[in-house]
Amino acid sequence: MKQFLSFLSFFLLALLSAPSLHADGRKVLAADYQKKRLAIVDEAGKVEWEYPIKQSHDLHLLPNGNILMQTDWQKIVEVTPEKKVVWSYDAGKRNGNEGRRVEVHAFQRLQGGLTMIVESGPARILEVDRKGAIKREIKLKTDNPSAHSDTRNARKTAAGTYLVAQERDGCVREYDASGKIVWEYQVPLFGKTPKGGHGLEAFGNSLYSAVRLKNGNTLIGGGNGHCVLEVTPGKQIVWQLHQDDLPGIRLAWVTTVARLPNGNTAFGNCHAGPEYPQIIEVTPDKKVVWTFRNFDAFGNALACSQVLDLPKGTIR
Repeated sequence: MKQFLSFLSFFLLALLSAPSLHADGRKVLAADYQKKRLAIVDEAGKVEWEYPIKQSHDLHLLPNGNILMQTDWQKIVEVTPEKKVVWSYDAGKRNGNEGRRVEVHAFQRLQGGLTMIVESGPARILEVDRKGAIKREIKLKTDNPSAHSDTRNARKTAAGTYLVAQERDGCVREYDASGKIVWEYQVPLFGKTPKGGHGLEAFGNSLYSAVRLKNGNTLIGGGNGHCVLEVTPGKQIVWQLHQDDLPGIRLAWVTTVARLPNGNTAFGNCHAGPEYPQIIEVTPDKKVVWTFRNFDAFGNALACSQVLDLPKGTIR
């Protein structure tokens, strides 16, 4: 009996400490700026493709099979599967930014071939062509300007507006094509006192992402608020998930968020440490159905990801 219990304890410990935990194998594209690697990890948890980076807060698998990514806070590149750079943009040197402090934490390839680039510091959204020329410029409102955290994730919506997670202001703002704010939502602190840091111990409303859902609501990755929120156009919270809502899992810096075709919600869980998953999928009633935890391939700064066996663009 003692031998059996010893074996059982060993088995459970090995299971819990495995580098990759998921209910079914999935291929994942992710970037981690601790190990300075952007990689595709296969269903067995092995790296099958990788590219060196310094920093990354956004990435996209494009319909042509290329990857739109960043190698640092200023340089955006489009890379083929053969690792050939076919397009690049240096935000630190282009369009009036020479000598200015600028960081990019969000970008998106738009229909028609333009690329949206969101700049912290200059606090603006640019749409540029293949030559890097500006085709549209939108100035962002910043109550607490910061070249590092004016913005995090941002997306152009199907309606042609721009949904921007403005981290330093703790606010989601939606801008129309003229730059007018047409909707905004201040992420609540839920009666708690802000506390510095990046991990489980931190707290605030420094949000990371905002996605417009098909039902018109907005799904928010709450950053150091350790939460995911679904908010109506009338600013009512209709679904929420907080730090200790999932048995055996704690949330740290919640990054990318997505509402999946099956109705589940997937999100990134950055800076949580090796004890907890880096990507999590939950049902509407908050049951965990899939997790990704791979601290062999990635470190504690996996901020952006895309699950490749789901519809392209589902998780960003």
